[in-house]
Amino acid sequence: MTGPLDGLTILVPESRELDLFVRLLEAEGAAAVRCPLVQILDLEETAEAEAWIERVIAGAFQDVIWLTGEGLRRLAPIAERKGRRAAFVEALGRARMITRGPKPVRALRELGLQVGLAAETPTSRGVLDALAGEDIRGRSIGVQLYPGDAGSLIAGLRDRGAEPSPVTPYRYASQAEAGQIVDAIHMLAAGRIGMIAFTSSPQVERLVAVAREAGLEAQLGEVFARVRMAAVGPVVEETLRRHGVENILCPDSSFHLKPLVRAIAAAWSAR
Repeated sequence: MTGPLDGLTILVPESRELDLFVRLLEAEGAAAVRCPLVQILDLEETAEAEAWIERVIAGAFQDVIWLTGEGLRRLAPIAERKGRRAAFVEALGRARMITRGPKPVRALRELGLQVGLAAETPTSRGVLDALAGEDIRGRSIGVQLYPGDAGSLIAGLRDRGAEPSPVTPYRYASQAEAGQIVDAIHMLAAGRIGMIAFTSSPQVERLVAVAREAGLEAQLGEVFARVRMAAVGPVVEETLRRHGVENILCPDSSFHLKPLVRAIAAAWSAR
């Protein structure tokens, strides 16, 4: 199929929405190479998440910060298995919902919940900036984190005197075999792939980790210097920059798949 991405071979590390992302890219003429790097899994042990849900129901939090839509979608079934879903949703409705980006907004709306405060920039710093005009000393805030989160948001809240209570309601598992990733690195180094489209920071970290384990750090460094990288939003862009990547394209706003495809198409057409 021809289109604005005709001639582009693009590596797609997405897992959960892999088929959708590939269809969107191929509809624009790209050739997609599938290499899902990270899989989202339920928690093996849910006691801490259950305790956090009970604190929500008890009204312990004046605010709840959602960093990902997946977080709420994983917590709701945990509450349901305990017969507490309705009480959990009702209690969330009494607190102020604070969101980092569009995905948690959609997850809240699925449960009939409204956003009380949305970060202008979908990063942890953006959440702290959204709260900059408020005195949050002594304020009890529930915070949904994701696996591997460095905790900068928790530290920032504590520095301002708030009392954050974190929960991480899912875990990551490696999905693609290391051999498949090594093959992808070789294809990138050989110039057979013209772009990588990252949709989460753990994808970047897994690619870097496999390259390190396989002794391909130098080759990946060359790839990062030469191959265009696409990032779904500022968080992924920041992760890439930490690894020395400078040639990054990112949507200006609405950080999800369709705007990312539009940004990729615009950049490819203008090359």
